[in-house]
Amino acid sequence: MGTDVSSRTFTREDRQRYRERMQRCMDALGTMLVEESFSFPRQQMGLEIELNLVDGAGRPAMANSEVLEKIDDPSFTLELGQHNLEVNVPPRELAGDETLDLEKELVSTLASADVKAHDAGTSIVMIGVLPTLRHEHFDRRWLSQQARYTTLNDQILAARGEEVRLSMEGAPMPGRAGERLSSYAESIMPEAACTSVQLHLQVAPDDFAAHWNAAQALAGVQVAIAANSPFLLGRALWHETRIPLFLQATDTRSQELKNQGVRPRVWFGERWITSIFDLFEENVRYFPALLPETGDEDPLDVLGAGGTPSLTELRLHNGTVWRWNRPVYDVVDGVPHLRVENRVLPAGPTVLDTMANAAFFYGAQRALTTLERPLWTQMSFHAAEENLYAGSRHGMGSQLYWPGIGWVPPDELVLRRLLPLAHEGLRACGVSDEARERYLGVIEARCLARRTGSQWQRETVALLEDRGADRDAALSAMLGRYVELSHAGEPVHTWPVGL
Repeated sequence: MGTDVSSRTFTREDRQRYRERMQRCMDALGTMLVEESFSFPRQQMGLEIELNLVDGAGRPAMANSEVLEKIDDPSFTLELGQHNLEVNVPPRELAGDETLDLEKELVSTLASADVKAHDAGTSIVMIGVLPTLRHEHFDRRWLSQQARYTTLNDQILAARGEEVRLSMEGAPMPGRAGERLSSYAESIMPEAACTSVQLHLQVAPDDFAAHWNAAQALAGVQVAIAANSPFLLGRALWHETRIPLFLQATDTRSQELKNQGVRPRVWFGERWITSIFDLFEENVRYFPALLPETGDEDPLDVLGAGGTPSLTELRLHNGTVWRWNRPVYDVVDGVPHLRVENRVLPAGPTVLDTMANAAFFYGAQRALTTLERPLWTQMSFHAAEENLYAGSRHGMGSQLYWPGIGWVPPDELVLRRLLPLAHEGLRACGVSDEARERYLGVIEARCLARRTGSQWQRETVALLEDRGADRDAALSAMLGRYVELSHAGEPVHTWPVGL
């Protein structure tokens, strides 16, 4: 969705032309896959982190344009809401000490950006859902001032034909009854509450299906051991509330279409795949275009002339189908490549936690792709999807299904089975022993402590309420302490509960 689009009303002719152009993109992609046209000189990783801006009282600060101007770094871009920014890490090799260098770079970059944000009266927060968001922050006027965001908002609401409904029942806080949220929004701004980390991994075309399948199998475990989004609109909801919130905030379906089984645009998928082509084909077959804007390029003509097509329409459409593991086609310096984009993780709490989450994912994913008997031949796709929702709702307290074990808590699954695989996978990727031990050591300690960012937030708020604070005061105080500890940089499993 980084592509700029015009702010206009799309016609029936626009949609028909766009559909025809996407089919030509699909034909070109199929030819490129058959002819092995893709570059894969070495395995590269990439990283995007979505950020929140808050004022001195911890409330959302709608100032991203001003802050972006002060930061003056092309690595930073606008995001959907005016209280959001995103930092993009240039691709780099996964091997050696690259992850250690990346950690240092991120710490320095974010610290510098935060200092400059202070000049605008704001601070930067890495967190999955900002707990001080209120209903008034979901007003349309707080969309970032770029045409693609307002156009996307208008198209989603037009397709839906009614307000966005937010409805979820939370996992109970310690010693308390479960809480429920039922609310409405007149824009897609609730999506801006879902600040995430997106992990990219460049893969060879023949290996794409195995890497995507492995990422799908890992999704529930990832969110269970890294949850950091427990509060929304003053209520304690899922440990990773981003997962249901993103689905509901961008849902183009009316209740009747849901009842008919029409697929949501925030989508886990419905089957294991054999090729990246399967995913793009599903996107084109199942989802109407939200932004049917065509370019001048005919992809088959470009391919026939020996060039590399940009597949503009297919990529734009892919940006409006929010798979938790998204296929990516991209062109750099005229050379095409493929990536898996993993989108299930929340931002934060610290850079070290983020790097540990990334290392666990890359290592476990790599190891699962090399098993003699693939995991996805032993596990139903539905079980992988149910793991995602169970891990998101209950965090470390969930029960996940895993072949050969059955139902197991995520911390036990990681310690017994997946952490050794992650070590093995990182070794196979050429990651240095120092980096491997540093980051996977954080995952091990987090699982032993059973302490995620979400767990820390919930326990701290519960303690403050027990001391007499109301929910709003407890959330504000918790967030202030969270920011202090996040900037200090120690991983979340070491954070003391309370103020």
